[in-house]
Amino acid sequence: MPAYSTLSIEPDLQHPRIARLRLNRPERLNAINGEMPGEIRQAVRWAEGQDSIHVIIVDGAGKGFCGGYDLQAFGQGRVDHPCQQEAEPWDPMQDYPVMRGFTEDFMTLWHSRKPTIAKVHGAAVAGGSDIALCCDLLVMADDARIGYMPTRVWGCPTTAMWAYRLGPVRARQMMFTGDVISGRTAADWGLANSAHPAEALEAEVLRLALRIAGVPTGMLAMHKLVLNQVMQLQGLDQAQTLSTVFDGITRHNPEGLWFRRLAQAEGFKAAVEWRDSGRPIPQGDEARAAIAAMEAGGSLPLESFK
Repeated sequence: MPAYSTLSIEPDLQHPRIARLRLNRPERLNAINGEMPGEIRQAVRWAEGQDSIHVIIVDGAGKGFCGGYDLQAFGQGRVDHPCQQEAEPWDPMQDYPVMRGFTEDFMTLWHSRKPTIAKVHGAAVAGGSDIALCCDLLVMADDARIGYMPTRVWGCPTTAMWAYRLGPVRARQMMFTGDVISGRTAADWGLANSAHPAEALEAEVLRLALRIAGVPTGMLAMHKLVLNQVMQLQGLDQAQTLSTVFDGITRHNPEGLWFRRLAQAEGFKAAVEWRDSGRPIPQGDEARAAIAAMEAGGSLPLESFK
């Protein structure tokens, strides 16, 4: 079996037509680091090369599916990275190819000739929701959570899958609020194929995977290609280009820099708590003033942003 630092993949011991791809950084809630996207690509390619494998189940080790990008490392420290440039003006053409590469890595789950099923327990949020929504099918625990909180500040879903998977009306609600919904709500809204009590999730996902695994691989590949072409003709690639450019902007405009400085000054947990609380997020000159105060080592005037 191939060996990776952030995940594992192997045939199911009892059902060799099924591959199990497991995100495996449980100590960090399977957060996405610099290696995970490329390892997802490699794992999917390995599974595609195995004639015996018909379907891939993707899940997460430990408490949840994936908590998003590992922003405690990238967001809390003064790390100069193509996706977090400290110099001004920022260079979007350093940012874009890195994030586009991550998006294309996740999209190997979508392009794969073998159908992919995201089995979600715990949280599939922020970048973790990108991974889940790049899979063909989504099955969740009733109490699991999915959403993209960074749409409030410091993020734009680069895979652009929300509108295609959920529809424009509900997708607008999710993108404008940054809210997180339960697996049960995701199923009711049509985002998830189904939701089940946590204790029944494995059995239900396995039942679905076995049903798919009985179909010849050529049939699966043809049907998947047709369905994917429909989304491509609807402009998926163009939407991903735009969303990836916008994602870079959200991390380098005044609001994004404010969020980063808050994480550096008070810790990433405090910055996320502000972002998700519904408290107004400073913008423009207000954000610049708060940035200047934090960079000068002063206290942040919290009462100004109630």
